[in-house]
Amino acid sequence: MRNYILRRLAHTIPVLLGVATVVFIALRLIPGDPAIALVGDKASEAEVERIREDLGLNQPLPVQYVQFLGHMATFQLGRSIRTGGDVTTELATNFAPTIELSIAALVVALVVGMPAGILAAIKRRTGVEYATMVLSLVGISMPVYWIGLMLIYWLGARGGWFPLSGAVSNSVEIPTVTHFYTIDALLSGDLTAFGDVMWHLVLPAITLSTITMAIVSRMARSSMLEVLSSDYLTTARAKGLRENAVVLQHALKNALIPVVTVVGLQLGALLSGAVLTETVFGRVGVGRYVVTAITARDYPVVQGTVLVVAIFVVVINLLVDVLYAALDPRIRYT
Repeated sequence: MRNYILRRLAHTIPVLLGVATVVFIALRLIPGDPAIALVGDKASEAEVERIREDLGLNQPLPVQYVQFLGHMATFQLGRSIRTGGDVTTELATNFAPTIELSIAALVVALVVGMPAGILAAIKRRTGVEYATMVLSLVGISMPVYWIGLMLIYWLGARGGWFPLSGAVSNSVEIPTVTHFYTIDALLSGDLTAFGDVMWHLVLPAITLSTITMAIVSRMARSSMLEVLSSDYLTTARAKGLRENAVVLQHALKNALIPVVTVVGLQLGALLSGAVLTETVFGRVGVGRYVVTAITARDYPVVQGTVLVVAIFVVVINLLVDVLYAALDPRIRYT
């Protein structure tokens, strides 16, 4: 297993290099000049040229590319063209709330989607299965922003049960330590602040989880149906095992492998889907941060964000492969 993990980590180097190269080239092909975007269209040519020189944009592309690779190798993502701040620091500030929202959405999707899919497989050709499949189809079909707006209207504005926007109330102060609102609230020892953060997280998490929840439930149902028809489960039933034991002790573990694959892929999709959710609910996050950077032609921010997301996805895929061996002892990596 250790050798396999080391090989996978070694394979990530050309993957990340390819991603970085594509992003570097694609950004330079986009029409527009970062210097003009920074100082405005009415600035003099001399001022624009001075900005280009300060930012290193007047150098040949091969020189810029080598400098970019050097920064990437040392994990120095540079400084933002738009704000002048350190990109690593800004990414930490904006990436943490997005990860927090994505994990919360994944938890909601698993807690609701997995039992729904398993129950639909067990109650095959009944109203439970038909209702689960219809609801999952609705979840996949509905746009995330529409679901968010409906939840805000019915549960926030009309019902008054949940806050309409933001990650924490204006009256609540949480010392910043990790940039994760929930963790920082716990570290501060203020349970009222933690409850406020969690209350603000409910609607965005439900909104972001709908598509993943639908996919997980459908995959859990299909996988469970396949496993339930296996010969070894027929033998287990013939030995007198109760149906609950057959499902929970024998079928569920084998049915989880395809679901784990889907969950790993969906975790990366949740990060991208968080852009719309953060916009609808007015939350700070990496989605809004990188969209603003693209508009301003902020090369270091976009390059750094894509690189961090690529690393995140690679790590998730590696964890999924390792989890396969934990779920199925027959799987061995050498």
